[in-house]
Amino acid sequence: MINNKINIAVVGLGQVGNYLLNELITKKKDIELKTGKKIQIVAISARNKNKKRKFKINKSIFFQNPLDIFKKKKIDILFEAIGQSDGVSKKIVETALKNKIHVVTPNKALISKHGDFLSYLAEKNHVNLEFEASVAGGIPILRTIKEGLATNKLNKVYGILNGTCNYILSEMEKTRDSFSIVLKKAQDLGYAEPGNPKLDLNGYDAFAKIRILSSLAFNKKISKNKCLMEGIENIEYKDIEIASQLNFRIKLLGITEIINGELFERVHPALVNKDTYIGNVNGVMNAVIVEGLPVGESVLQGEGAGPGATSSALMSDLLSILRGNIKYPFGLPDFKRQNPISYNQKLSSNSLYLRLEVKDKSGVLSEITKLLANNRISIQRVIQIPNHKKKSASIVIITHKSLEFRSQNLINSLKKNKNVLKKPVLIRLF
Repeated sequence: MINNKINIAVVGLGQVGNYLLNELITKKKDIELKTGKKIQIVAISARNKNKKRKFKINKSIFFQNPLDIFKKKKIDILFEAIGQSDGVSKKIVETALKNKIHVVTPNKALISKHGDFLSYLAEKNHVNLEFEASVAGGIPILRTIKEGLATNKLNKVYGILNGTCNYILSEMEKTRDSFSIVLKKAQDLGYAEPGNPKLDLNGYDAFAKIRILSSLAFNKKISKNKCLMEGIENIEYKDIEIASQLNFRIKLLGITEIINGELFERVHPALVNKDTYIGNVNGVMNAVIVEGLPVGESVLQGEGAGPGATSSALMSDLLSILRGNIKYPFGLPDFKRQNPISYNQKLSSNSLYLRLEVKDKSGVLSEITKLLANNRISIQRVIQIPNHKKKSASIVIITHKSLEFRSQNLINSLKKNKNVLKKPVLIRLF
């Protein structure tokens, strides 16, 4: 960066990129006041130059091919807001870092997959790779872990990390509408992708964030191990209603912790007590809880979906760079971060919520309880809800704690049972 004039490029002008561009333009004076630096946007890039956007773009600095920016413009800071885990996103970020250009990105897919390599490049070239916006929207959780809790020994991080899923589950509880109706509402409001929201709903989005949190919290390389990942696609209003009667709510949780020196990461729906803090985080809100010593428990909550919250985090990263804070992307030098040892998830244990749709005839319940006994899973509570018109019944079972491999064996046995009409619903208690 030369003197106090900073050249900025923004690549990707979707919801986030377009909103960010407007923020950069309208807040130039505020940025200069707080950092002493004058920013100027000298390049922008997107697939479609003429697409109708909420905020106006300067077409005179538009580049159809973002890689041409490096040949024709002197850039100090580049914002990557395309969102791919590979392809052009990786190429742009990699090229920028090699050319000693600071990079700011909200791209959790890219960081969770290639963060170690990109971090190494940033360190090698003495520039910043900032990705605060990749996890939990506007909540400054990454900076809190890297700086505010830097001297603490952290052992667990968990929370609600996907605003789309949290909105859908909260709205289903409030309106009693079906999953598909609420998903459409989320898409109309811009909380879910209008085309294919699969990566939000299947747990992948939250899992990418968990991998980033694990690396930062526990000073490890990003885990590459196969882990437990489930989404909310199979949750029905019936499950939300029954959970409520039992004083629970269903939340999609991301959880990472160190158990006996081994890393245990997972994302799945969970029944959480209505009386807990996490059980009362609703709508598009995210919440992250960090446990460690000597700090104890730290809680951060804020909006986790939408371009406003994401842009807030991107601007925070920008100001950090403008103030001259050159730092390790993951808090430690690359060579000091060790590969994590993976915990055997089959040995984890949870109480379970099981919902089975079965034929309404005598002997079915005893048949099911026998299967649980064979898998050494003990029952805490049973609820039967008959449907006389369809000659079927819903059986809801809450179990005592059981090992993960036993619960999976049970599900496989239930799927084969001729009296079980649909795929069983399993939700872990937290």
